[in-house]
Amino acid sequence: MEDLTMKLGLLMEAAQSQQALATTTLAQLREHTGALDGVVREEIRHTVVEELREVADDSRRAADSLRALQRVASLRIAVWSLGIATLATGIPFGLAWWLLPARADIATLRLTRDQLNTSVELLSARGGRAAVRHCGPAQRLCVRVDRGAPAYGEAGDYFVIKGY
Repeated sequence: MEDLTMKLGLLMEAAQSQQALATTTLAQLREHTGALDGVVREEIRHTVVEELREVADDSRRAADSLRALQRVASLRIAVWSLGIATLATGIPFGLAWWLLPARADIATLRLTRDQLNTSVELLSARGGRAAVRHCGPAQRLCVRVDRGAPAYGEAGDYFVIKGY
């Protein structure tokens, strides 16, 4: 039994040494895992920071591009607005210049109008308002007379025109 006790003792000693070795290895593994965790976290942090910088740079470039596009669009809108305003004012002025008479023509037309008004007044005073028309089958010239007015002339054959 002694031999068996010896073997059992040696086996227990081997198991204890294996257990101590396993405990040491686990402690080293935990330590290594903790260090590895820190390294991985630092690498992830570094990668995220680097990617965020690239995103920030891309965002800055996109914002600059949009500002440049806004300036170009504003300039283009200003040019179009100016062009449309020029056309909107130029076309009526051009049509007025082309269609309306010149100042000299207007002065001539006013003078002609005044002369015609004078002639109409003179004609009106001399019987121009008389109601004249063609009468009968021979289409003779007739005038409307005022029957309430007296007749004139040696034979009484002159009558007053209605309205005078």
